[in-house]
Amino acid sequence: MNNYKTRGVISAFLLLFRDFGKFFKGAALNLFSPSFLFVFIPLLGIWEVLPRMGIVPSTLVPPISTVLVTLFDMFANRGFLQDIIDSMQKFFMGLSISILVAIPLGVFMGWNEAIRKRTLPLFQLLAPIPPPAWVPITIIIFGIGTQMQVFLIFLGTFYPILFTTFNAVKDTEPRYIASARAFGASEMTLILRVYIWHAMVSIVSSIKTGVSMGLVMLVIAEMYGGRTGIGFVLNEARHFFQISIMVACMLTLGAIGWFIIEVIKFIELKLSIWKGGRT
Repeated sequence: MNNYKTRGVISAFLLLFRDFGKFFKGAALNLFSPSFLFVFIPLLGIWEVLPRMGIVPSTLVPPISTVLVTLFDMFANRGFLQDIIDSMQKFFMGLSISILVAIPLGVFMGWNEAIRKRTLPLFQLLAPIPPPAWVPITIIIFGIGTQMQVFLIFLGTFYPILFTTFNAVKDTEPRYIASARAFGASEMTLILRVYIWHAMVSIVSSIKTGVSMGLVMLVIAEMYGGRTGIGFVLNEARHFFQISIMVACMLTLGAIGWFIIEVIKFIELKLSIWKGGRT
C-alpha cells in the first residue's frame, strides 16, 4: 500500500513538473518569438540611441541602459523587492476577494431571472463609475492603509469578472440544460456541472482583464495611501523628478502583469482542450 502511495505522489510530482515546464516553455516562446523580437529589439536600440545622441533629452527619456542600472540599484540597495512583495500581497488579496464574490454572484444572476432582475440594474448603474472616482470616499470610509488599497483593487477587478461570468452563464447552450434535466439533474447539479463548466473558459479569460484593471488600481491606491509598494516608489520618484526610477517601476509593473496573464492563459488552455494549439 505504501508503495502505491509513493508511486502516486511521484507521478503527481512528475505531472506538476511537466506542467511547469510546459508553462515556462510557452511563456518563453511568446516573449522570445522571432516575430516579436523583430520589432522589440529595434525599439530597444532606438530607445538607447536617441537619448545618447541628444535627439531627445536624456533627462526626460533616459536610455534603457540607464533604466536597467537604476533597476538593479533599486533591488540591491533600496529594498525594491520588499516593495514588490508588499504590492503583490495587496493585489492578490483584492483579486481573490473579487473572484470569490463576482463569480458566484455572476453565476446566480445568469442562472436565475428573478435574481438578475433585482441585481443587474444596480451593477449596470455602478459599473460606469470609473474606479479612481471611488478614491475619496474610500479614504473616508476605510482611512489610509491596506484596507483602502485592497478595496480599490477589488473594485477594479470586480465588474469585468462579474459581467463576463453573468453573460457566459446566461448564454449556456439550452440543449445542454435540456439534456441534463432529461436525466433528472437538480438545479444545483445544473449550476455545478453545466452552467459553471460551460462558462469556465470565459470566466478565466475575464480574470485577465481584471488583472490589468487591478494593477491600475494598485498603483493609484498606493499613490494615495501607502508607505510601501511599487505605486509608492513611483509617486516618490515623481515628486523628485527621478525619471529613471519611474520608468523602472513601469517596466516592473509590465513584467508582473505579463507573467500573471501568462499563468492565466496557461490555466485557460488546460481547461479548454478545444483551444489547444491556439496562441
